[in-house]
Amino acid sequence: MSVTLLLILSLFFSNSLYGKQEEYKKLRRQMVHEQIMRRGITDPRILNAFIQVKRHLFVRTELQPRAYRDSMLDIGEGQIVSQPYIVAIMTYLVGPKSDKKVLEIGTGSGYSAAILAELVETVYTIEYIPSLGLEARKRLDGMGYKNIKFRIGDGYEGWEKYAPYDGIIVTCSEDHIPPALIKQLAVGGRMIIPVSHSSEVQELILLEKLSESELKKTSLIPVQFVPIIRGSAKK
Repeated sequence: MSVTLLLILSLFFSNSLYGKQEEYKKLRRQMVHEQIMRRGITDPRILNAFIQVKRHLFVRTELQPRAYRDSMLDIGEGQIVSQPYIVAIMTYLVGPKSDKKVLEIGTGSGYSAAILAELVETVYTIEYIPSLGLEARKRLDGMGYKNIKFRIGDGYEGWEKYAPYDGIIVTCSEDHIPPALIKQLAVGGRMIIPVSHSSEVQELILLEKLSESELKKTSLIPVQFVPIIRGSAKK
């Protein structure tokens, strides 16, 4: 193959890749405007985080063309990445600030952790399924995130070593709020968790810890999350 042909092919693929990245960037901006801003979330820091984080890199290759739609997507092992608006409202409600630390239960593909890492000082994220947790860590390390700490384990028990947390986001449902997570939430902190009332009915709950003995619970919107997995981490 001639040098000229190699240069032509290289230029072609470079232009093709650039065009694809520009298309995804346009889709991210459209996603933010139509799915997040129009539903009332207007915090510039949060909107910018959703523009910066490339959601298509957190799903399987064949699903990348659907990455910016208003829908959840399968990430394998029976788990999903929530639709952008759900990730956005949970992020917004936890009150992310640059000097805060947040615990995430359910790393999944790492998308929510990446969004949080754009907004807070440190993200602590726990995944029960090793294959997902290790893949998410490899992905996020490769993207250059230095403020995320990873753990494979039982998210129901939280991560006591680094408690208390200014915010806790739980991305899997339970029929009650785990006591360990309440204990690990700092006074003045917020927890966002989907609570299931039946196999078909779940609602997103905002828990605010007003003092060590006083909690405020607010029911928000109906949601649908996979259930939390408890016990020793899956091998």
